[in-house]
Amino acid sequence: MKTHTKTLTLSLIAGLSLAGPALAADRDDRLRLVVPPWPGVTVKSEIMTQLIEPLGYTTETLEISSTVGYSTLQSGDSDAFLAGWMPAQQESYDAAMEADAIVDLGNNVNGARMGFAVPDYVYEAGITRAEQLADPEVAERFERTIYSIESGSTVTDMIEGAIDSNTHGLEGWKLMASSTPGMLSEVNGAVEQERWILFYGWTPHWMVPEYDARILDDSANIFGADGGRSDVKTIVAKDYAEANPNLIRLLDQFELSADEQSEFILEYSLKERELEDVAHEWLVAHPQRVASFLEGVTTREGDDALSAVEASL
Repeated sequence: MKTHTKTLTLSLIAGLSLAGPALAADRDDRLRLVVPPWPGVTVKSEIMTQLIEPLGYTTETLEISSTVGYSTLQSGDSDAFLAGWMPAQQESYDAAMEADAIVDLGNNVNGARMGFAVPDYVYEAGITRAEQLADPEVAERFERTIYSIESGSTVTDMIEGAIDSNTHGLEGWKLMASSTPGMLSEVNGAVEQERWILFYGWTPHWMVPEYDARILDDSANIFGADGGRSDVKTIVAKDYAEANPNLIRLLDQFELSADEQSEFILEYSLKERELEDVAHEWLVAHPQRVASFLEGVTTREGDDALSAVEASL
């Protein structure tokens, strides 16, 4: 269940429920979305576009970093952001909250996580916890090597810290830092040969369906509290939320699982399919989810939103 950190959101939605379609009209016919160059939020934002345009709205995507995105939410130059990763963006998020500039609608992705990862066949062999890396036989199977993304990245620094502090017996292990494609090329080669490999993994990402990647439990919380579990929040500019209760209801009800997002990331990022096609096919394939997103939502003219979206699909 979502946790709402602003009572404003709840009062807006409750008020809309009582008022009915006649008072559902939004002030704005445009939704400006912050879209950093990440495949997950790119597809999610296109799905949102295909949901709201049949309702009489337009969308504008701002291809900017998350840090700049929080600034635009505060300045009134953007309206919503579908990839508020916590705790990774905590500093920017806290600053915007302290300025009373944003509303947090809760998670739009459930199950997001990062940490040490292994292919499914290693997990099924019994390697499910990072503590097991201290076993000399297990360490030998992994050739005492960890594959990660770029040197200087936050997560690679976390792994280096774990090696330096001998967390889970990692002292003496080699850290092979590369680009994300470079790391995943190593994973691909290992999977083809069913060799054991330990790497930095996260979900949602196409590595999950492509390599059956599994993230290890981690009592030391190397990658953050609760074993590297993360929130991916829908963040809305406060002024926009106050003025647009109809779209706020839709944005609030828009939720996916990490596995669902990983699947469409695979289609868009790995298979390099057209963005519009990936989003459209997801909507067509998930009619019950679409109905849940649109429950209680209307068109800008006050008509049934689900009927309008179904006709567009």
